[in-house]
Amino acid sequence: MESPSSQTSEAPGPSHWLMHVPIPLFAMVMGITGLGLAWRKAHDVLGLPAVIGEALLILGAAIFVSITLLYLAKAMRHFDEVVAEFRHPIRVNFFPTFSISLLLLSMAALDHWPALALVLWAVGTTLHFMATVYLIGRWINQSHEINMINPAWFIPVVGNLLVPVGGVQLGFVETSWFFFSIGMIFWIILFTIVFYRIVFHNPLPAKFLPTLFILIAPPAVGMIGYMGLMGHEVDMLVRMLVYVGLFITVLNVSLAPQFLKVPFFVSWWAYTFPLAAMSIATLEYLDAMRGIGLTLVAGAVLTLTTFVILAVLARTTTALVTGKLFVPD
Repeated sequence: MESPSSQTSEAPGPSHWLMHVPIPLFAMVMGITGLGLAWRKAHDVLGLPAVIGEALLILGAAIFVSITLLYLAKAMRHFDEVVAEFRHPIRVNFFPTFSISLLLLSMAALDHWPALALVLWAVGTTLHFMATVYLIGRWINQSHEINMINPAWFIPVVGNLLVPVGGVQLGFVETSWFFFSIGMIFWIILFTIVFYRIVFHNPLPAKFLPTLFILIAPPAVGMIGYMGLMGHEVDMLVRMLVYVGLFITVLNVSLAPQFLKVPFFVSWWAYTFPLAAMSIATLEYLDAMRGIGLTLVAGAVLTLTTFVILAVLARTTTALVTGKLFVPD
């Protein structure tokens, strides 16, 4: 983060960097908290140390509070910049990362503070429903070029699939089915559109390549939510979702040479939550089915997820310390 003395004459004042605090930064909360939930599940299924998951969840909560305060400060001092992000055809899809963060923190709190978990889940669910209605209405009412579409459009959909994960445990079964249904149907619709755009039109710009990992999230999160709704029974849909998610994960890993050429952007955090969700999904599947092969797969996905998130966190910390995190887009 730049000090006041380091600002250029073109952008004077200590608040210059504050103008460029991006809404996609909440994806950082999603990644860290998702990894914490994965390690908590790994403790239950694989017997790994519980302290790792709990520490990551505490870190995720602390980062959420910090980013929320930072973005509120931006809204108070540079409200026009917030409005510009909200009007942006791509960045607007990242605003639901705030409500998704609340839903994830609700799951983190559920084991220790059920009352807090209920409040976080209720607020997150309400905000996400409002965001989903607004964004789908906006997609319908405004014209969009096909090149504007990218996997970030899945973010509002993924949040709907996340509602049942905590909702069922809190006793809101019918509400959970409502959101699960929305998420599944619109995932299928959007996947068709996004895949068409990726294959038949110009390649995604470099900074949006990490968003290809978002394609992992709907089947992974959908599988976790569906298992909760079905009493953790394994049926055909569970198998289809977890294996489709694994295939998309392998497909993304096979594209690693292209991803490694991308300079660091905040969009790198798009790698993180989908991998964490896939890690939880494989651990859930392993918990229900057992088997040496599934244990190896779950362990491999958890290892990959941990490595990627720690690497992205390290790059983000370096960018923050060197004053390169909050810069003009």
